[in-house]
Amino acid sequence: MNALLEEMGIAAKAAANALRKASTKQKNEGLLAMEAALYKHQADILAANAKDIANAEANGLTKPMIERLTLNEQRIKGMADSFKEIAQLPDPIGYVEEMTKSADGLMIGKQRVPLGVIGIIYESRPNVTADASALCFKSGNAVILRGGKEALESNKAIMAALQDGLQSAGFAKETLQLIPDPSRELAAEFMRLNEYLDCLIPRGGAGLIQTVMKNATVPVIETGIGNCHLYVDKDAQLEMATRILVNAKCSRPSVCNSIETLLVHESVAAAFLPVFAEALKPYKVELRGDEQTRAILPEAVPATDVDYATEFLDFILAVKVVPSYDEAVKHIQKYSTGHSEVIVTDNYQSAQDFLNDIDAAAVYINASSRFTDGGCFGFGGEIGISTQKLHARGPMGLKELTSYKYIIYGQGQIRE
Repeated sequence: MNALLEEMGIAAKAAANALRKASTKQKNEGLLAMEAALYKHQADILAANAKDIANAEANGLTKPMIERLTLNEQRIKGMADSFKEIAQLPDPIGYVEEMTKSADGLMIGKQRVPLGVIGIIYESRPNVTADASALCFKSGNAVILRGGKEALESNKAIMAALQDGLQSAGFAKETLQLIPDPSRELAAEFMRLNEYLDCLIPRGGAGLIQTVMKNATVPVIETGIGNCHLYVDKDAQLEMATRILVNAKCSRPSVCNSIETLLVHESVAAAFLPVFAEALKPYKVELRGDEQTRAILPEAVPATDVDYATEFLDFILAVKVVPSYDEAVKHIQKYSTGHSEVIVTDNYQSAQDFLNDIDAAAVYINASSRFTDGGCFGFGGEIGISTQKLHARGPMGLKELTSYKYIIYGQGQIRE
């Protein structure tokens, strides 16, 4: 076992044991201390981020990926605000969900407890360092973070600020730790750190998530691959559909809740396609369409099956005209990654059918998929968006970072 990882694991276990006993008041004070520390160290964080951006540009990173990497005063404020918001949320730890009396007279309850030590592997979004730290801390978990090399300097500066805040509130700095070496070799060992990690959560693109799923021996919560669809039904308000599509595709194309494929009912295709294409022009979105789409929009390039299966994370949109609601559902069922799916329609029955037919973590009627986010759902942030069905699904907030134990009260009972 790598000596650095073992040292971090031992320290994280000790910190988790101490954090488990902290009161809600103590944890909230720690969160507010970390909020203040982000502002205190803002200049250091922005200077470190500038180094990462310069390296990214020198290495030819794409504009959407650089956008994910970029920090500014507003984004630091967003990170800081999440600490304040999470401090105001109910603490799930210690909550007894149910208490029943058994035939033997035992009082048996389920009590929420932390997972313990959480490991998180993520890529080029430095805000994850803050979001993950806040949620893990409030839910009583120590965390070891491993970010991507593109954001290494930013992550180190953010972690230094958070640890400064932690210590000022009386907590061990090892409650939150960042692996300083982003090498793949160390990441592979991290995925097998069973002696110290209770759970591993990957946040990033398909390549990262698949690597973790294939190589980890630590229990994994799968998150994030978002091949998301928007279906414009025959009974849709086309102006609403255009507004939703522009937001869902163009506001932040590099994130997992952006739309990658547009499906349009053939009865409204001739009216809708030119309107939405015009609305997308300022964003220089590349359209990849089927034959019917290209008959209406000659500027679209031919789409392939690979395009319909791809999470572009870029200003690229696959488009398909479908003859019916049922064909739209079949397409989504074939290509969806189970993240977020949208229908735009004024038909009540079609809307309800869509809710029942589509198996995804978030299913929307007449709203942008960009709302699939822990902050928008009232969780104060998120640790990731789970696309699996075991333990947690959708944006993962405080409760999703806990388990439970049974607590049993007796009066001398023995089993016969």
